[in-house]
Amino acid sequence: MSLTITPLSPALGAQISGVDISREITAQQCDAIEQALLQHQVLFLREQPLTPAQQARFAARFGDLHIHPIYPNVPETPQVLVLDTAVTDVRDNAVWHTDVTFLPTPALGAVLSAKQLPAYGGDTLWASGIAAFEALSAPLRQMLDGLTATHDFTKSFPLERFGTTPEDLARWEAARRNNPPLTHPVVRTHPVSGRKALFVNEGFTTRINELNEYESEALLKLLFAHATRPEFSIRWRWQENDVAFWDNRVTQHFAVDDYRPNRRVMHRATILGDAPF
Repeated sequence: MSLTITPLSPALGAQISGVDISREITAQQCDAIEQALLQHQVLFLREQPLTPAQQARFAARFGDLHIHPIYPNVPETPQVLVLDTAVTDVRDNAVWHTDVTFLPTPALGAVLSAKQLPAYGGDTLWASGIAAFEALSAPLRQMLDGLTATHDFTKSFPLERFGTTPEDLARWEAARRNNPPLTHPVVRTHPVSGRKALFVNEGFTTRINELNEYESEALLKLLFAHATRPEFSIRWRWQENDVAFWDNRVTQHFAVDDYRPNRRVMHRATILGDAPF
């Protein structure tokens, strides 16, 4: 079957049908999905029941996979992390963030699979950094392009939430040592399309390095609010066995935490990228 790609909003998002990613996809299918990702930034596929091994195999078609330093994973497939609200505090996902920007080479993308869902609630939103950057005034775009920002692992993974047991504390301390604060550009150029996008996020960005503290705080507050305006975003209502695949280089996302005490279980495979420029 040929792929059918249905755009969902002007800024980003498309639904794909006509492919079963539980099977080994062809080179042509891989290329078509990659091109759709470049154009639409986040892709959604319904009715894709995946084992962790199948999910990892699909994600690995697009790059090397990351093993998260904090979240638990599937023991037999450690490249697939588990976001289970019955096991782990996942409140850090209920903030607008771009995954693992505390790495020197943040994720190219991620493949998220819905395993267990509440009866209602638990939607996820994505926002386009490209649309947000292009909507800024020319003087502000010119000022931002060339600035850098600090990204810090501990902003989303604070000690008081992720070091509560001796085992968790040892894991957290190792993760902090291995992931010290680092610098990325405020405006990132997509390595394939060449388009520019805002690359700051509330989850990990702590300051703009070239500005004083007051200026940095004010500008980041503006950018965080601007980047997530409704016209730059899309909201996905999950069904069991849905899969989302997003371009982490030019998007951020927000997992709505509105379903407690009900349980939500998601599996994520994270694809490593390259150093932002």
